[in-house]
Amino acid sequence: MKNENIKILSKEILSDNWYTLNKITFEYLKKDGTREIQNREAYDRGNGATILLYNPANGTVILTQQFRLPTYINGNESGMLIETCAGLLDKDNPETAIKRETEEETGYQIKEVKKVFEAYMSPGSVTEILYFFVAEYSKEMKVNEGGGHHDEQENIEVLEMPFIKALDMVATGEIKDGKTIMLLQYAQLNQLLGN
Repeated sequence: MKNENIKILSKEILSDNWYTLNKITFEYLKKDGTREIQNREAYDRGNGATILLYNPANGTVILTQQFRLPTYINGNESGMLIETCAGLLDKDNPETAIKRETEEETGYQIKEVKKVFEAYMSPGSVTEILYFFVAEYSKEMKVNEGGGHHDEQENIEVLEMPFIKALDMVATGEIKDGKTIMLLQYAQLNQLLGN
């Protein structure tokens, strides 16, 4: 549904080196009936998906750790970030994409996933919608070492840890990634790993 209060006046590409950064000029009809012209930048990197792998029998979860430059330049001394497995859709549907990313990043080949919600993660500047999934895993599902796709310059460490430890790491600030915190809290609220 189109918002009749917004009229796009122009769109200018500022950068398309990695993804696309656009400058959008638009007219906005305010509540008082006046019109205002605004300029905003929006970064379009496509939509993505993320997943929390959990093993209720063992009380464990699979997370990943990798270097994230934006966190490094914003105060994360090591630049390393602990996260749930995630990736871009790359023109696939969210379920197909997250199954592909799970195998590439973690080495686990999962057959069944459950979509739990979707969210805009940084709507003030990024267009991406992120689709959130959960899935059970077992050691029998491990088909390779994971670590990411070589062509994508990924260098991912796979972490298996107790669910309780992951929750503690959120509280201590060792886990600071928004999507990861959301999925861990979803698992806790829905008692995916028991009480």
